[in-house]
Amino acid sequence: MSVTDDDIRDILTETRVIALVGWSPNPARPSHGVARFLAAHGYRVIPVNPGQAGGMALGERIRGSLSEITEPVDMIDIFRRPEAIGPIVDEALERFPELKTVWMQLGLFHPEAAAKARARGIRVVENRCPAIEYPRLIGA
Repeated sequence: MSVTDDDIRDILTETRVIALVGWSPNPARPSHGVARFLAAHGYRVIPVNPGQAGGMALGERIRGSLSEITEPVDMIDIFRRPEAIGPIVDEALERFPELKTVWMQLGLFHPEAAAKARARGIRVVENRCPAIEYPRLIGA
């Protein structure tokens, strides 16, 4: 099930809080750059990385897992290997009843996790990057 440009535009304009799973402190890593881009464009980005938990990034405390986030999250943005996606989506579905979007980064697909999220009425974006889609659909 593919999403349209209008779907992505709606997601990017309605989303306020993003849990970015797989955030890296290394500025050369895509997850670092995307997190900075999103934060610079007004999103609250909560970095999730168990190896960096407790530190600070983007004005937020880095969380070790989604279960450590106590506030509502609109979207999870996944920067993890495909085999990790199923458990991440399961945790997000359990933890965030208000979740609106599951976003899987470039090269990432997980049909089972996507189907599970869609069955709950959650929008799913696969194999795309919000830092590419934002300038393309909303502007600089």
